[in-house]
Amino acid sequence: MRTDSSPGTLPAREHLPAGDAGTPVLDVVVPVYNEEKDLQPCVRRLHEHLARTFPYAFRITIADNASTDTTPQVAARLEAELPRVRSFRLEQKGRGRALRAVWSASDAPVLAYMDVDLSTDLNALLPLVAPLISGHSDLAIGSRLARSSRVVRGPKREFISRAYNLILRGSLQARFSDAQCGFKAIRRDVAQVLLPLVEDTGWFFDTEMLVLAERAGLRIHEVPVDWVDDPDSTVHIVRTATDDLKGVWRVGRALATGSIALDRLARPFGDDPRDRDIEDVPRGLARQLLGFCVVGGLSTLFYLLLYSGFRTLAGSQTANALALLVSAIANTAANRRLTFGVRGRAGAVRHQAQGLVVFGIGLALTSGSLVALNAATSDPAHSTELAVLIAANLAATVLRFLLFRAWVFPDRRDSGTPAAPSAHPAAGYASTAAVRPGRPGPYAHQDRFQPTTQGSTEAHPPTTAHRPTAAHTEPRAEYAAAPTVPTVPYGTTPYPTTPFRAGDAADRTWGDATMRMRPVRPHDQDSRNTR
Repeated sequence: MRTDSSPGTLPAREHLPAGDAGTPVLDVVVPVYNEEKDLQPCVRRLHEHLARTFPYAFRITIADNASTDTTPQVAARLEAELPRVRSFRLEQKGRGRALRAVWSASDAPVLAYMDVDLSTDLNALLPLVAPLISGHSDLAIGSRLARSSRVVRGPKREFISRAYNLILRGSLQARFSDAQCGFKAIRRDVAQVLLPLVEDTGWFFDTEMLVLAERAGLRIHEVPVDWVDDPDSTVHIVRTATDDLKGVWRVGRALATGSIALDRLARPFGDDPRDRDIEDVPRGLARQLLGFCVVGGLSTLFYLLLYSGFRTLAGSQTANALALLVSAIANTAANRRLTFGVRGRAGAVRHQAQGLVVFGIGLALTSGSLVALNAATSDPAHSTELAVLIAANLAATVLRFLLFRAWVFPDRRDSGTPAAPSAHPAAGYASTAAVRPGRPGPYAHQDRFQPTTQGSTEAHPPTTAHRPTAAHTEPRAEYAAAPTVPTVPYGTTPYPTTPFRAGDAADRTWGDATMRMRPVRPHDQDSRNTR
């Protein structure tokens, strides 16, 4: 992925270590508002399922959105009775606000959330987070609209869901199938950079997060789910739909004007297999050639249509100049974004100015061909003019690509200057193995999740008595945001909330959540077992 700013601010994807960990690998957030009846049975069912089937350490966090009934008391009771359940209360409503607060403070490398009604079959939870643990994907969502999904719900909700996703596809070019399913997960290193870009604090939070992630080129994994509608849902459909449409307009306008710093979500060069070197071929040339050919073919068709239209109003030279000017501006913008991967508005004016110089060269070629044709025959046929212009445009296209690659959009990484380090070093964990230069990340080359003090590169010696201290579990300041865009410091929010840290609770520590998981079946650690 090419940008005009520094290289990627996200670390390269790495597989999380498979051993037991002191820090929970998965933190499942359950946002609730006035759910005193459903909260206890749903959390107990989720806890039992994870303890029985999930092979990693986990945590369940109940995020109370300013409930006015006995939900806080129920959550506190569950926290006291279940060792891997924690509760957290916000004094303001908003599902997006709750997810932002808890995810920003969590120390788990994989973050997820699900609705309290557990409409989604829990057997989809492990397939949801597995691509994030393996390092294959950045986000994962459950989809009720996939072909193999099995969904039970009324026709009204089915129509609303499909209509909303059609709106997203038509207005924001979204390619994910289901934005509203309350069953999603994200890697923490991605969340730390993506969440400051998300403005919504309500139900549109999910959609905005997915749209920005997709536009930035992050990989979103979809899992078909079995889903049964909750007839007692308290969601206000009309108000939610109105807020969602306002959010679609706001995000679409921001993307159109380039006001969102999506380059902050770039991966390091080389993380994409298409960036790998091909023998005897300059880096990225194969992909750039393919993109340039596609853009060039479309630009040629656009040019011919414009020329045919302008030719009815003016002479051949004037029609050619106008058609070439308009198509050249569109061609430069398309190649800037699609072929050479340059994002944002930085340098756009300079690129268009250089593109106009290339346009001048193309104009000279095509105009010269028309002069030669008119010199050969006094009244050439329109089809002959088009044939000559096509040949001249092909020659101009080859020259345009060479000039774009070498002059307008040069690959500055070829200069030998080392890439800037990631904005998010692996401060929270360390390994006995060295981290390769240019591939920093919170999970790179680790043998185990061993908390370390900030600034240290030595792992704690493995011991069953070790418990993370406040210094280990405190959110790192360097994860606040990329240095190019000032945002609210990590661990805080722009709205008043109850202080919350991943390592502490109001009246007890989070130590119980760091206990080593017992085997799902006793024979898993039986030396006599031959399996």
